[in-house]
Amino acid sequence: MLLENKTAIVYGGGGAMGGAVARAFAAEGATVHLAGRTLAKLEKVAADIAEAGGRATVAVVDGYDAESVNAHVASIEGRIDVVFNGVSVRVKQSIPLVDMAVDDFVRPVEDAARTNFITATAAARRMIEQRGGVILMLSSSASRESGPDFEMGGFSLACASIETLTRSLAGEIGQYGVRVVALRPNFTPDTHPEWNIEEGGLDHLINRTALRRLPRMAEVAHTAAFAASDHAGPITAAVLNLSCGAIAD
Repeated sequence: MLLENKTAIVYGGGGAMGGAVARAFAAEGATVHLAGRTLAKLEKVAADIAEAGGRATVAVVDGYDAESVNAHVASIEGRIDVVFNGVSVRVKQSIPLVDMAVDDFVRPVEDAARTNFITATAAARRMIEQRGGVILMLSSSASRESGPDFEMGGFSLACASIETLTRSLAGEIGQYGVRVVALRPNFTPDTHPEWNIEEGGLDHLINRTALRRLPRMAEVAHTAAFAASDHAGPITAAVLNLSCGAIAD
């Protein structure tokens, strides 16, 4: 197992992507601490993990509040090997930038910067002491895409800020054996089954990709498990491109 005897925290663990990553971590042997604001959603993911033979705890934690996050980190005994932030941000899209209100543009940037800074630095302080650990952040191909029909509002800048934080923090704490990695998937349709997307409704995204498809949530989750494992030991200050070729590195 990739994460046997490891301990992981997943912020936003009750969400679609956070839950998928938590399940993948547990399947690879990690004990997973699910943290988020909605207890019922966290308990559902924990029940799924337990049913599959894994180990998980739940805690109501506000990923936008430093005191809440710091208290949760302090409550976990022993090592913290992996931290993943899957906390959602507030975003308004499908509006041209020239028509968008300032607050609507800035909001996702502030949200992404705040929660990722809080959770990453809380974990980093602990990992520096223990001389090792992995911090994972979730970006998106929006950080690098553009076009006349793109209209992602401030979400593009929010994702770019996550990738910049990844590089900056990795440069500061790598000397203590701590790695920082971001994942950059394209839109993953199975994170929003409730949208009932019509056939052909995603062609404008699919046609941008080299593989002529979009990434699946499970693929992102399994990549997160690999990035958190010792097999990815040389990888830090990096953004893993999971865009199916929408972005060419």
